Amino acid sequence: MEDLPKNTLTDVSLDVRPGELVAVVGPVGSGKTSLLHAILKELPLNSGSISVGGSVSYASQEPWLFTGSVRQNILFGQPMDRNRYRQVVRVCALERDFQLLPHGDRTIVGERGVTLSGGQRARISLARAIYKEADIYLLDDPLSAVDTRVGRHLFEDCICGFLVGKTRVLVTHQLQYLHTADDIIILNNGAVEAVGTFTKLQNSGLDFAKQLELEVGETMDDNLNRMSARSSDDCVSQCSANRLQHQNSGSSEVSSVAGSIPEMAAEMQARGSVGSRVYWVYFSAGGNCMVILLVFGLCVLSQLAISGGDYWMSYWSTVEEHRLIMSEANSGSSQNVTGPIVNDTASYQDSNSGYSATTDVAEWGWLPSRETCIYVYSGLVASVIILSVCSVICFFTMCMRASINLHNAMFTSITRATMRFFNSNPSGQILNRFSKDMGTVDEIVPLTMIDCIQIGLSLLGIIVVVAVVNVWLLIPAAVMFLIFCILRVYFVATSRSVKRLEGITRSPVFSHLSASLQGLTTIRALGAQAMLEKEFDGHQDLHSSAWYMFITTTRAFSVWLDSTCLLYIIVVTFSFFIMSGDQYGGSVGLAITQAVTLTGLLQWGIRQSAELETQMTSVERVLEYSRIEKEPSLESPPGRKPKDDWPSQGVIMFDKVFLTYSKDEPPVLKNVSFVLRPAEKVGVVGRTGAGKSSLIAALFRLADISSGQIQIDGIDIASIGLHDLRSKISIIPQEPVLFSGSLRENLDPFSEYSDAALWAALAEVELKQVVDELPAGLSHRVSEGGSNFSVGQRQLLCLARAIIRNNKILVLDEATANVDPQTDELIQATVRDKFADCTVLTIAHRLHTVMDSDRIVIMDAGHVVKFDHPHLLLTSKHDVLYQMVQQMGPAMAESLCKMAQASYKKYLEKKKKHVEISESITDLP
Repeated sequence: MEDLPKNTLTDVSLDVRPGELVAVVGPVGSGKTSLLHAILKELPLNSGSISVGGSVSYASQEPWLFTGSVRQNILFGQPMDRNRYRQVVRVCALERDFQLLPHGDRTIVGERGVTLSGGQRARISLARAIYKEADIYLLDDPLSAVDTRVGRHLFEDCICGFLVGKTRVLVTHQLQYLHTADDIIILNNGAVEAVGTFTKLQNSGLDFAKQLELEVGETMDDNLNRMSARSSDDCVSQCSANRLQHQNSGSSEVSSVAGSIPEMAAEMQARGSVGSRVYWVYFSAGGNCMVILLVFGLCVLSQLAISGGDYWMSYWSTVEEHRLIMSEANSGSSQNVTGPIVNDTASYQDSNSGYSATTDVAEWGWLPSRETCIYVYSGLVASVIILSVCSVICFFTMCMRASINLHNAMFTSITRATMRFFNSNPSGQILNRFSKDMGTVDEIVPLTMIDCIQIGLSLLGIIVVVAVVNVWLLIPAAVMFLIFCILRVYFVATSRSVKRLEGITRSPVFSHLSASLQGLTTIRALGAQAMLEKEFDGHQDLHSSAWYMFITTTRAFSVWLDSTCLLYIIVVTFSFFIMSGDQYGGSVGLAITQAVTLTGLLQWGIRQSAELETQMTSVERVLEYSRIEKEPSLESPPGRKPKDDWPSQGVIMFDKVFLTYSKDEPPVLKNVSFVLRPAEKVGVVGRTGAGKSSLIAALFRLADISSGQIQIDGIDIASIGLHDLRSKISIIPQEPVLFSGSLRENLDPFSEYSDAALWAALAEVELKQVVDELPAGLSHRVSEGGSNFSVGQRQLLCLARAIIRNNKILVLDEATANVDPQTDELIQATVRDKFADCTVLTIAHRLHTVMDSDRIVIMDAGHVVKFDHPHLLLTSKHDVLYQMVQQMGPAMAESLCKMAQASYKKYLEKKKKHVEISESITDLP
């Protein structure tokens, strides 16, 4: 790739013939996934060419699932072929899972398959790849996330059985299967180190060939015998068993179709009008009561100044009119004065325009001077400017603070949300609240609200002014206002619901786009662009229709308001022709201009008030996410905070623990009880979905247990804060997590350690040279999700992070599933060396990673079936562990038994050193 200092792949020349099974192996970061991406044309070529003859299907190393049913994820736009579908389900070992899932293959999986285990996601991804009829199948390490028995089933029945005759390129770290491959490609540092059959590589002098011989040679004869023995009688019995499974699968499938089809979890949606509490919370977020009173007080004073200016202008106009009459009357001009002053009344008529008026001399005997009128009006105008500017500045400052506080409250709430929330809410819904809804709160709500406040005050001022001029004009104004209110009731009831609908239909657009970007390689490899485009168009069309409906209702409302305003202006104008009595020009002009202004403001005010309530649904949606269920407190209650050196021993006790992710679902952990002694190394094994990862969820309090108790060094973890708990436990997760930022920030997020400590940790995991070759070293930028590092390198970086933290308890959640045997051994050796005095809980599919454990927890369907040293568990042929080991073949089984026996001797020696333990575990067996 061009942005890296060197090519990802260098001088690679391969020729894969039709129908061959080609295995690609190599250490972490050797370019195995990049080779498949190059075949898929996902990586640009700096030189050379790639020729692919035939259609291609692809299963990615990190399974990509979209929000939908399991069946939809497998079909992925392909037409339903029931026979092929049943075969795919069988060879991918999904029949048992479909029986356990609440709705079978109709069960809805969350975004990226978060509701499924890692093994289930891997097998569904593999099922999708093989369901597509293709000539070439590119399989990127599909066996790493499953246990030994399922892995053998996938390899023999799926890769070598169902896909026989197809061209298969299999990236794998499971070296025991390499003898079956037609060709083996060994990659190292982006270059092809060797190509050949298993026998050829076994006889070569390569160091890697020795590893092949060590890992695979012992089991080759046994595996060949097993495969050949599956002819004749065994093959018949196997086919009979498969037919029975077929029938069960078919019946369960039919029942799932005939039964109720589950739907996607609906996004939270409020109903009815936006409550007054929403407005109060919004204003309260902007400031306290004094701030709110100050803002609204400035708005009222500003409107008083505006109305005062309008009234003073009318008064000034009338004063000038009376001044003219009095001037003409006093001068005795016969041209304009129609008669002498009689009873303190003077009459005036303009000979040119015909305008006539009378004035009461006694009432208007004293008139303010023009200078006084100018000064008063200028003062009012200045007051309007100052008060308006101050009120607007204060109001928008308050709104800005409200937006910031609401955003921070929602962000804090999201960061403190339970894992259940993220499992049931796609990222598109969350992005929708933070993007569109917060954008509305930031930009549209303040503008609409200031319009409503100013218009409301202006209407009140206009009504007062009009009432002073002619009180009878309030009657048609009241009628118009009543009509407006009726129209508003109908409009708001519709537009509010339509606006909420528009917000909800926007979320799938974000979710679909986000999911499509994450699975772009899989989408293009399976040729599903047209299907995804159609789905996106469907989501976008649905959102556009809701948005168009909102616009049309707004425009229809405007038409009705315009019609009502037109009638009101006609009534006001003609009223001056109908009414008798003297009408001064200032009064008439003021009444008509105020009426026109009144209709315009009332129309705009009604529209904006409806728009405000509609847009306040965004505030409502933000507040919904501010009130979601939160995890318990981060900090421990006073008096219960553990000591700084806690846990000093690392004793972990599960006591009758039941764990349920949701109140409506059955428990995933059922009456789990066991104790991990100080510095004990305990492995957890079990079938996919047995509840292994749920143990970690309970230990980290990612989900609260419904009953029972978990203690660490005698302290109930439910009684302390989450920060005190989680900061004391290191974990290397099943899916390694890296964040966007520098490598240094990923290793030491809180800048607690020196660079020397970071380099030392990288050296322990043999990544020092890799990081040293990066242009910026520890300052090298990590892409989103760590995509510029291989999965194995990400796993090693997580191990380095755990070494740096140096906690007393370490959890490995299938940490070696995606790495090659050498890296696996490196991780195991590092854990044994660096965490010798720590309690280590290991969840693994590779049995050899836990055979040297002090004890092993065997889980099935949420129960602890067995808990003892692996050597003791292997003495009983009826135990699950014994059966799992025997499935590895006699040679490998013998090797694992020897490993367990050697470990048992060390375990007995260690047990003597821990005779004196805490009182809470004195009754342990």
